[in-house]
Amino acid sequence: MRLIFTKIGLFLSCACLLSASEESGSSLTVYNQNFAVVRDSVPLSLGEGLQEVSYSGVTSQLEPESVVLRDASGKVDLQVVEQSYRGDPVNQERLLQMFEGKEITFVRKLDSWEAMINGKVVRAPVQSSSGYLEPIIEVNGELLMHLPGEPRFPSLGDESILQPTLSWKIFSKEPVDLTADLSYLTQGLSWEADYNFVLPESGDDVSVSGWVSVRNQSGKNFQNSKVKLVAGNVNRVTYQSREQYSDALMARSMSMQAAPAVEQKKFDDFHLYSLPGQIDLRDQETKQLEFIRADAVQTTKQYVYNGSSVYPYAWSGGKPILEPSYGTQSNREIVIYRSFENTEENQLGVPLPAGTLRFYRADSDGQVEFVGENTIDHTPKDETVTVYLGDAFDLVGERTQTKYFRHATQNLARESFDIEIRNRGEEMAEVDIIETLYRWGNWKIIASSDDYEDVDAQTVSFVVEVDGESVKTVSYTVEYTW
Repeated sequence: MRLIFTKIGLFLSCACLLSASEESGSSLTVYNQNFAVVRDSVPLSLGEGLQEVSYSGVTSQLEPESVVLRDASGKVDLQVVEQSYRGDPVNQERLLQMFEGKEITFVRKLDSWEAMINGKVVRAPVQSSSGYLEPIIEVNGELLMHLPGEPRFPSLGDESILQPTLSWKIFSKEPVDLTADLSYLTQGLSWEADYNFVLPESGDDVSVSGWVSVRNQSGKNFQNSKVKLVAGNVNRVTYQSREQYSDALMARSMSMQAAPAVEQKKFDDFHLYSLPGQIDLRDQETKQLEFIRADAVQTTKQYVYNGSSVYPYAWSGGKPILEPSYGTQSNREIVIYRSFENTEENQLGVPLPAGTLRFYRADSDGQVEFVGENTIDHTPKDETVTVYLGDAFDLVGERTQTKYFRHATQNLARESFDIEIRNRGEEMAEVDIIETLYRWGNWKIIASSDDYEDVDAQTVSFVVEVDGESVKTVSYTVEYTW
């Protein structure tokens, strides 16, 4: 700590320059919406009167309006008269801008030799929304559109900072030593869940491992930090002026060794996960920890064919759809879904935070191969999770309108379809055929080749078994009245 004494008005001022590197044990509460709450301990030795205190090493994406500085013990009422935040630490580009119009030294390395070149910074490099402007350096009366070597700057400048810094003017009625709590919101910290489901060579019972991935793009290194994760959609006010940050995934370093478990508990209307121990989380680093492991989780695979996928009559202004060709275009894809029950009986029964769920299947050579992925939303326990994994290769569907009739004097129409499922594989497949009765809300099926179930007010489902290397056709006629 370095102390500088000055005077402000009639009060003695002590300007204390504190660095976050002097403190350890920050705590983080990271939300899966690219923001976090950071808490640090700041030792203060205040004299009587008004004093300036600066604390360096906060994040470069700190939200200044969220800063709270308070006495941890609750015994001292800190009177913060003024607060400022500097989030523009110097770098090479910034220093070149500060020395525009001035001459500095550049060092060019040639094998084991160094050449010293004097050059005037006519224009510093600038990255703007319109593109990147190359630097212009004058050397011996000639203009170069690049740096002639590594720049050496004669000084840093009184107005420059090396790290993002918070500064306060604090008034104290009497001298006091205390440890203050500093907390603030920052962007650039986020987390997400990843789930790996590994299927055996045959069968539907899977082994499950779930990982939490914490990403730090905040511009600050955290050492010996206690980390908590909040799952849920917390409402935040957004501002158009706030910069949007990339959600690109960083390279992952995964450890499979046994470790203390991640603890989970309900927190208000959300769920809170506490990571074990204290964690080092460097800037631009992604840290992963396992939080779920289960074997023999039962899953079911479902083939679904929806040959039409058109909107019901409500989208036509509340009138019957009587155009004969409406909804007769057919698609061929039969999609694959896999589902499981998030229950204790199924080896799970824990709140599952939103994330990416990946399925793998073991091959005959023992290798696991990727067979599909999708994302899931926050899922409470005792709910069913169903994810789309792709389109079946050996199953093909075709839907054909065979008849359409509209009565000349009555408010009545009839329509007939054939739905053909072709199984080009060797194994039997069970296919759920979804039919939307879209022309009008008052309908009844007057003829059907197979049994069906009502899914909702305008949808029915035919579940059929199709043997390997065979074709199954479902026919039905629906009557609409209005």
